[in-house]
Amino acid sequence: MKPTDRVLYLFGSAAPPVFDIARAVAAAQAHGFDVCLGLTPTAARWLAPQLVELERQTGHPVRSEYKMPGQPDVWPKADVIAVAPATFNTVNSWALGLTHQFVVGVVAEGVGKGIPMVTMPCVNAAYVRHPQFERSIGALRAMGVRVLYGEGGFVPNEPGQGKPSEYPWDLVLSAVDEVCVR
Repeated sequence: MKPTDRVLYLFGSAAPPVFDIARAVAAAQAHGFDVCLGLTPTAARWLAPQLVELERQTGHPVRSEYKMPGQPDVWPKADVIAVAPATFNTVNSWALGLTHQFVVGVVAEGVGKGIPMVTMPCVNAAYVRHPQFERSIGALRAMGVRVLYGEGGFVPNEPGQGKPSEYPWDLVLSAVDEVCVR
């Protein structure tokens, strides 16, 4: 990577489109981003067979856990953060400030640091009927997070009707380009 590259933290949750995150990393790199990949613990377990290749692709360790106090940070500072796919649990935990997972802790702190952020959920229509989901989407937007949900973003399918290969990664990257100022 060139030292002038913008740094993108790409965080993925355990939803089926995460299996295609290597393609999203490659697309972001083609747009001049130095990509650091973070995963929720379940997403990391799902991608365990690919983690070595993802680390080679990004040039950085793939992280899913907090570092120990006093350990140096292994990633450069983020210019922008994208959380995609963002599950029901990730969206709600982030909006409520429940930082038990590394990914959620970084984005919760990122709000206070003023780091530009984009998220695109990947949830089915049954989850979005839960009243907390819309409250969480509203809270994230009020925090300044660009949420790609609804028209012009992710539109939920009925349970069992998802099409992970059609997850609109291009919308995430376009939004990242728009919000990243360096």
